[in-house]
Amino acid sequence: MILHITQASYLDGYRVEVVFNDGKKGIADLSDALTGKVFEPLKNIDVFSKFNVDEELETLVWENGADLAPEYIYFQAFKDEPELQAKFREWGYTQ
Repeated sequence: MILHITQASYLDGYRVEVVFNDGKKGIADLSDALTGKVFEPLKNIDVFSKFNVDEELETLVWENGADLAPEYIYFQAFKDEPELQAKFREWGYTQ
């Protein structure tokens, strides 16, 4: 299954509540993703909090063109769930 974000809402700081097309709902702290030129503006909470779920990309996008892979957001939301560790290793994500 290819993961897509179906819904997302801003919580606080760099935390976002996300719902995926596999039915899982969780909270992703995206603070670790804010490195590099395109993500630098997102360190401003006012800018970060104004994301959308792009209908075509089916992931979070920001006005400046920044976006994150749904798999990365999924990892951030569920990285502590033991049953998903093999999938995360397969994707190249480790804690």
